[in-house]
Amino acid sequence: MRVKNATFIKSCTDVAASDGFYPQVCVAGRSNCGKSTLLNSLMGAKLCKTSSTPGRTRLINVFKVITDERDFYFVDLPGYGYSKAHRSESDEWNVRTDKYFKDGKSIAQVLCLMDIRRDPSDLDKVLINYLRDLQLPFTVVLTKSDKLSRAQIGNAVIKIAAALGLARDNLIVTSGQSGAGRDALLNRLNDILAVSETD
Repeated sequence: MRVKNATFIKSCTDVAASDGFYPQVCVAGRSNCGKSTLLNSLMGAKLCKTSSTPGRTRLINVFKVITDERDFYFVDLPGYGYSKAHRSESDEWNVRTDKYFKDGKSIAQVLCLMDIRRDPSDLDKVLINYLRDLQLPFTVVLTKSDKLSRAQIGNAVIKIAAALGLARDNLIVTSGQSGAGRDALLNRLNDILAVSETD
């Protein structure tokens, strides 16, 4: 699948405002996991603001992606797990995302982004188990692979897959900086979206 064009559609504070866009590829991950950098790489345009300060993005951002195969929407959720976020704000966000995932009629796939250099956190594991319980389709995407050697990448994939109870081929290794894994992830999305069209 080749991306021909990508456009920012809207920012919103409530996930309900993302209704009406179908199909959606939801992107979730811990703060500072490289989400914005990877999305920019996938879309071929600097549409997401990147920041070295974790927890900076607090809005849901919706992007329309036009490819040579089919169109879809990226729904970029704010990073979770930032310790300095106010608890009241975090609790409110949890309620909103809970509703979003439970309603989830427009979600074709959830991309769960994790920094390949880090062991999965308790929050990462909670998200994976939550998506399993809801029977929402998901793919684990490991980011920042440019920071490791090939041998380190191989060892990290084995370790993370075991921690999450997944087969190694269920993880896609990427780097938003080098573009590694970009085509593999886009092709995976193309296959997923093709199936969702027939459901």
